[in-house]
Amino acid sequence: MGVKRRTWEILEVAQPGDTASRLFDIFILGLIFLNVAAVVLVSVQRLEERFFTFFETFELLSVAVFTTEYLARLWSCVNDPRYGRPVNGRLRFAVTPMAVVDVLAVLPFYIGLVGIDLRFIRSLRLLRIVRVAKVGRYMKALQLFSRVLRAKREELVLTLGMMLLLLIIASCFMYYVENPVQPENFPDIPHTMWWAVATFTTVGYGDVYPLTGLGKLLAGIVAVLGIGLFALPTGILGAGFVEEMQKKRGRRRCSHCGKEIEEP
Repeated sequence: MGVKRRTWEILEVAQPGDTASRLFDIFILGLIFLNVAAVVLVSVQRLEERFFTFFETFELLSVAVFTTEYLARLWSCVNDPRYGRPVNGRLRFAVTPMAVVDVLAVLPFYIGLVGIDLRFIRSLRLLRIVRVAKVGRYMKALQLFSRVLRAKREELVLTLGMMLLLLIIASCFMYYVENPVQPENFPDIPHTMWWAVATFTTVGYGDVYPLTGLGKLLAGIVAVLGIGLFALPTGILGAGFVEEMQKKRGRRRCSHCGKEIEEP
């Protein structure tokens, strides 16, 4: 087996019995999570000042590992039939979503080497958080979630559209009812949408609330509708997960009674 092919096998998701690839997956996953933890901790000024050298060293080592991983993938990807051509194949691989994520994971570090002290350049370092997206390459649970989202995208888009429509209608009605009484809290429809979002999601901060009788009635209706409408995506995703698990097991069940469906 050639070195290039073996490199690609190790870098990709481990196949059953491939210990080296499995260990590499565990190492990369651990490094990703440690990087996410570092992004969170370094935002605490006291910790950043105390462990500045540690965070900088860890960042340097992480960038070196992720850069080496990306270059190794770009070099060995031609062993995949999808990227078989030496030039065009590597270009096709470079524009895949996960390859773009790999580049974004290290790009802020190299931009920082330019020495330009601009605020937007420094803020690009927060792009390190995209490393968590690389977890999707290794975790089957996230791949299952991705398949469910693709399978139920039409239902989810329809539900989102209904939620948006109800949000606009509720905001319009509440604006015309409450604006004459408390124009400071309901000055216009866009500002009223804050109340509608807080009510739909049952958060209810209490900073903005209706005073008129009609407004309170409308708020009650919106709150009840919000509970039911926001539960729809949960049911859709739940049904999608059940269907995917049944496909995986090779069985189909009725979504209403739960009995197995006999294939013709």
